[in-house]
Amino acid sequence: MSTLTTSRVDSPASTPGLTTAGREARRTRFLNWVAVHTLAIAAALFFVLPFVFVFLTALMSDQQALTRDLWPDSWHWENLRTVWETPGFLTWWKNTLVYAVLGTVLTLVSSIPVAYALARFKFRGRNLAMMLVISTMMLPPQVVIVPMYLFWAKQLHLSGTLWPLIIPLAFTDAFSIFLLRQFLLTIPKEYVDAAKVDGCGDFRALVRVILPMAKPAIAAVALFQFFYCWNDYFGPQIYASENPAAWTLSYGLESFKGAHHTNWNLTMAATLLVMAPVIILFFFAQKAFIEGVTLTGVKG
Repeated sequence: MSTLTTSRVDSPASTPGLTTAGREARRTRFLNWVAVHTLAIAAALFFVLPFVFVFLTALMSDQQALTRDLWPDSWHWENLRTVWETPGFLTWWKNTLVYAVLGTVLTLVSSIPVAYALARFKFRGRNLAMMLVISTMMLPPQVVIVPMYLFWAKQLHLSGTLWPLIIPLAFTDAFSIFLLRQFLLTIPKEYVDAAKVDGCGDFRALVRVILPMAKPAIAAVALFQFFYCWNDYFGPQIYASENPAAWTLSYGLESFKGAHHTNWNLTMAATLLVMAPVIILFFFAQKAFIEGVTLTGVKG
């Protein structure tokens, strides 16, 4: 009886303590959830709201775009068509697409063999070669722009075109080499050894074994290069500014803004058309892009 009485007396006293601890734990978890998601929502709004503002302003009328209104009274989708039909805009679009696609392809074709050699081949001076590649990443393009311009404009007479920007990409890119090499180092060499046992040479092993396994890194490099070429303003300004037929979207948008400085709705519509391909491309390729970046040396 004494034992039963003691258990009946002790259990009510211990239950409130356990209940209080459980409530405190749940309250702590809830506060942590609110804190984390509040910061995430705030960060998301910080990046999304400018795009929302551009989109809403692009669909306003000429008069409303000059007011403080944030929501269109009526939706003017014809603004997008007006910008698209502006003389020269389609030419800027085609030039940008050629520059971005051709530049990306040349960068991949030239960087993959170099990265593979620096990652797999053992030769004297390999580390020195890698240090030289990394050192070129620290050199701003503005430092060499004068001699490069004199070479392309005075010697090869290619000023007024985009070729001075496209041709150098056929001779590799330092950042692309670094990114690909860091990923190739994570691929076990046993795969290449097995391919060589089956009769593959280094080139066939690269094409049939390494490249399929390096798709995330290749996708990341391709997106980095495509975004760089698509958004490049400095290069077209230096080499193609004298020829409107060779302008890209980034440089042509500045001219469009100057011609429509009072039509903010058209300016925002042009900005929206310039941003849309990049946003759509990243939306569909973000998984491969994030995977390629996190599996390489970019993560630190």
